[in-house]
Amino acid sequence: MNQVEIYQTKDKQTQIEVIFEEDTVWLTQQQMAALFGQTKQNVSLHINNCYKEKELSKKATVKKSLTVQKEGNRVISRKIEYYDLDVIISIGYRVKSKRGTQFRQWATQRLKEHLVKGYTINEKRLAQLEQTVKLIQLTGQTTELSATEAKGLLEIITNYTQSFILLNQFDSNNLPEEKLNENITYIIEYNEALKAIVELKKQLIKKKEASGFFGNERDRGFESLLNSVVQTFGGEYLYKSIEEQAAHLLYFVIKNHPFTDGNKRIGAFLFVWFLEKNKHRFKKSGELKINDNALVALALLIAQSNPDDKEIMIKLVINLIRS
Repeated sequence: MNQVEIYQTKDKQTQIEVIFEEDTVWLTQQQMAALFGQTKQNVSLHINNCYKEKELSKKATVKKSLTVQKEGNRVISRKIEYYDLDVIISIGYRVKSKRGTQFRQWATQRLKEHLVKGYTINEKRLAQLEQTVKLIQLTGQTTELSATEAKGLLEIITNYTQSFILLNQFDSNNLPEEKLNENITYIIEYNEALKAIVELKKQLIKKKEASGFFGNERDRGFESLLNSVVQTFGGEYLYKSIEEQAAHLLYFVIKNHPFTDGNKRIGAFLFVWFLEKNKHRFKKSGELKINDNALVALALLIAQSNPDDKEIMIKLVINLIRS
């Protein structure tokens, strides 16, 4: 997301630049002090207690950013610590500040708006396309389009027919369960995956698209996650098909947060890797079953989804990549 927005307190006495990144918001100690009307030292004390009491994990809720500041005639680079929304809310409760509640409500609403904005725009475009298809099919041609142009437009739009059908099935929670491909020839091993993630991290850092926090394991949850994808019962895979294992791999990495940062990107990376190794990434026509933009949208949808909707998310992924 990586955007900056201005938050103004209800009494309009304080304005703060809020960073939106990695599906959360980030503030410095100085900004929290201004927000809650506290001293920086007091905020620092509460933050230390928050970690000391193990209310939150420091590794998961703090990131450092290089900031250039001018002091007199000198330009100095400093690393400043930023704290995520979980820490901000915790400090708000500790100092018993109403501003904490107000900020949480504002930040939560803004995060939702950022995440659904793209989906809403696409939803409107899809509705418009559906109406266009109906119109052209009913009239065959219009006074504004020649028969040839109308036919060409119809051919282009009807390529989205399957997308319309899938969206309708998703909305009605009626995604089909057809026979899937059970020819699983490859599974991702833990140590192999870690090496691949380290390589991915190097490439992203080189492109300045990731920080040192990317791909750092929280605990041994990632290994457990991989094992759960290939768990067996009675000598057979619990998730018997390539589609089911790929869908659960993507979902578990994104929703279980086994890494301090980069869960969506790592989940998408492993998802594509698994499909590629099992020769299941392309359609018979040679087209990708799910392109880059669709994968990004899918990862965001899973990240924002309610845990109660896990099964419908899994079914959606399966239907996008089935043969």
